[in-house]
Amino acid sequence: MAVGGGVSLIPIVAAIIGIGVISQILSDRFQVPSVVFLIAAGIALGPEVLGIVNPDVFGGGLSDIVGLSVAIIVFEGAFHLRIEKLREAPAATVRLVTVGAAIALVGTAAAVHYLLGAAWLVAFLIGALLVATGPTVIAPILEVVPARDRVEAALETEGIVNDVTAAILAVVIFEALIAEETGAGLFVTLFAERLGVGMLFGVVVAAVVYYLLRYVDLSPGNAPQNARLLVLAGALVAYGAADAIVTEAGIAAVATAGVLLGNLDVPYEDDISEFKGDITLVVLSFVFIALAALLRFSTLIQLGIAGIGVVAVVALVIRPALVFVSSVGNRFTRGEKLFMSFVGPRGIIPASVATLFAIELRAQGLTAAADLLVGTVFLVILMTVVFEGGFARQIAEYLDVIPMRVLVIGGGTVGRTLAERLEDRGENVVLIEHNKDTVETARNAGFAVHHGDGTDTDVLRSAGAEKAKVVVAATGDDDVNLLVAQLSNSKFAPETILARVNNPANVEAFEELGVRTISTTLATAQALDNYIERPAMMNWMSEIGRSGDVQEVELTADELIGMTIEEISDELPGGVLIALVARDGDARVPTEEFTVEYGDRVTVIGEREDVREAMSFVHPEN
Repeated sequence: MAVGGGVSLIPIVAAIIGIGVISQILSDRFQVPSVVFLIAAGIALGPEVLGIVNPDVFGGGLSDIVGLSVAIIVFEGAFHLRIEKLREAPAATVRLVTVGAAIALVGTAAAVHYLLGAAWLVAFLIGALLVATGPTVIAPILEVVPARDRVEAALETEGIVNDVTAAILAVVIFEALIAEETGAGLFVTLFAERLGVGMLFGVVVAAVVYYLLRYVDLSPGNAPQNARLLVLAGALVAYGAADAIVTEAGIAAVATAGVLLGNLDVPYEDDISEFKGDITLVVLSFVFIALAALLRFSTLIQLGIAGIGVVAVVALVIRPALVFVSSVGNRFTRGEKLFMSFVGPRGIIPASVATLFAIELRAQGLTAAADLLVGTVFLVILMTVVFEGGFARQIAEYLDVIPMRVLVIGGGTVGRTLAERLEDRGENVVLIEHNKDTVETARNAGFAVHHGDGTDTDVLRSAGAEKAKVVVAATGDDDVNLLVAQLSNSKFAPETILARVNNPANVEAFEELGVRTISTTLATAQALDNYIERPAMMNWMSEIGRSGDVQEVELTADELIGMTIEEISDELPGGVLIALVARDGDARVPTEEFTVEYGDRVTVIGEREDVREAMSFVHPEN
């Protein structure tokens, strides 16, 4: 097959797909989002470098190819958007896609108007496109940065919802720009029309696909394969049908269908998810490389310093402002808010839609507007993807937002109290609870709660047991806690398994499994005894996690190896003390002359902030 003056399309497409796979491998290897490698590959293949890929290569079908690819990408992201997960950060999520989107739209439009001298309609068109972050850039980042569930939920939801609303809003503004009309009634009508039509088609397609999956014989021998193909076909049909009725309604349609099917109990869900993930990787590679190859350096250079100023305002002023406004009153830490602020790269929707708009604007004789649109959008995408996407893990590590994942089975008073203390120290805690009233209580308190039976392997896995370092069985039933401990040990092998033992007679059964136990009876008696004999210590211990803290950390700092406790103490911040040193399972209170070795477990005690600084000093990689 040859296009564009005899150039064969097959080897080019094959090369793009191959580069996409290699980009994914490099992403896993270097812990950098794959989109960074994809954009670099697109620029290298494009007319500015090798000249292999250019607009003529795809003939007149590039817009259709991009449209279908975007449909698959948006559907994939929406399919994984679980209502359960949305409840982990409800207020912040809603504000991000409403108040936050409005701040991004107006702020970006103002920056483009005043810094680049663009007309207001063109400025708002660019602002609408740059509202979208999108699952295409957020998902790869969250693959290499395991943030807390509530952070992931907020970023993923923002990406998916804003992809849809931004695309529709941009089309509305674009049509007003072409028609030279600015009436508010026109904007509202066009927006509602596209969103309404898209949602209608999405609901209908989701209902049909769900019915076929649940109640129609898909041939038992090939049922998983047929289910995968049926869902893929449904996504494309939803997009094509809605888009045929009203331009750009297709994106709303696939997003609606994806969310509905993803939250329904459909058969072969795991097979469908795995298949769609592979398909998405291929189309994501194609779209990013193809669009990056259309980029002209001269278009970017024309923007000059003012263009860099727009990027700086969008990334360093507007984004942090909308994140902090949207997350007011939630359980997000300051570090998490900063991480969300500095990791908001723009992706496929702005790039693809801006490209299509530019083609139409040039056809209308609006060449200057087309160049400004493409140049600004691609400059923001390029800078935010490279710097925010490429350094996302380093940003997360600097802000200390990559937590230890802890599963707590039992969302009662004990489980919630433990979760609160752990979260106050920045850990990622997921509660598992089967009682709906208890689930609601915990969620209302702001905790991430997975509804299900903690003795079910599938429930543990879906809650993240495979990534958990610590599993805590904290229910009021010893049989349940014992079974949780057994399943966790045999199926997932976390670093630590802890169990609450309500009947002291059952302690031995737990210890035979090698499970660390806390006997409710013994712990209460010991606490009461400590308050009688050591009241000052117990009063201080009750403040741990608030003003004071005690932490155990592995000693890995090369400069400390071979030093005595006295020498190390002189280097520790504030009044931090080394209370214990554990080596080869033997813990001791060290003397001043005690010499430390690499790998010793050091327990430090002191004021909270001083202890945090001491931990970084003793274990620099922490």
